[in-house]
Amino acid sequence: MTDATANVPADATTDATLAPPPPSLPPDPLVSPASPQRSSMWRENLRIFVANRFALVGAVFLVLMVLFCFVGPMIYKTNQSATTLLNANLAPSAQYPLGTDPEGLDILGRLMLGGQSTIELGLAVAVLSTGFGALWGALAGYVGGVVDSFLMRIVDMMLSIPFLFFVVLLATLLTPTLPLIIASIAIVSWPSTARIVRGDTLSLRTRDYVTAARGVGSRHFPLIRRHIVPNAFGSIIVIGTLTVATSILLFASLSFLGLSVPPPATNWGLVLTQGIHNLYNGYWWELWPAAAAIVLTVIAINALGDGLYDVVDQRHKRKGG
Repeated sequence: MTDATANVPADATTDATLAPPPPSLPPDPLVSPASPQRSSMWRENLRIFVANRFALVGAVFLVLMVLFCFVGPMIYKTNQSATTLLNANLAPSAQYPLGTDPEGLDILGRLMLGGQSTIELGLAVAVLSTGFGALWGALAGYVGGVVDSFLMRIVDMMLSIPFLFFVVLLATLLTPTLPLIIASIAIVSWPSTARIVRGDTLSLRTRDYVTAARGVGSRHFPLIRRHIVPNAFGSIIVIGTLTVATSILLFASLSFLGLSVPPPATNWGLVLTQGIHNLYNGYWWELWPAAAAIVLTVIAINALGDGLYDVVDQRHKRKGG
């Protein structure tokens, strides 16, 4: 039998052996979460965030505030359900570091308890409103046409409803509870998220990877979930962070109007309202702790959102967007 390689020139065999292999494509960080590119990206994002000292201080303050509200009651134990009128309106002392309120309740323990419901409400509203608004805006921007117009007209209608009128109407029909207040604030918060995510989606739907996914027959909802929403996730995180701060302020406003959780539960807005009513009686310690907690927490959340925005902005610049 004749060898098939006998008729092949020696130079051709040598060239084929010495030819360099074709260059391999770099690994896709979206496909390989554990790739070096993805690790480097996370380190770069962390470096950008830490470079914003204001955002870093805000993040540290928020961690300490969460520990204060949720771990503090395990260390500093107080009775927040039984009133003691003999201890009413006591000034700050060694026994009561922040004094007592008109019911004789320890204000420091009151701040811890009130902070739990306030932080829980802010996070719950952010998750609900941001999640629903992101899906709504992504669907409207991706499909476009008549569906986009219809969905965005609903958003316009929701934005035209006055918040206080809507909440007061609900309060007259239903008993105010924490879940009801969360739902009320989330209902009026999601349209703004939908508008922003829709704008991002209008740009993302023309990208090559979305076009390729359409070409291989990917369905609309899986495509939105796998490609549109993850690539708009940076903007969604920033919106959600700011929604937490807005929700805390709205919760305090509702408490000032008398629309709050029923006792013995409380929140920072209710403690603040009670302090305002007693300020002219000289009981300043009943006002300033709650006011400081609300203001500093909102500032810290806004600082955190500013740091996250820097990360998202730098990522867009690296992508050339």
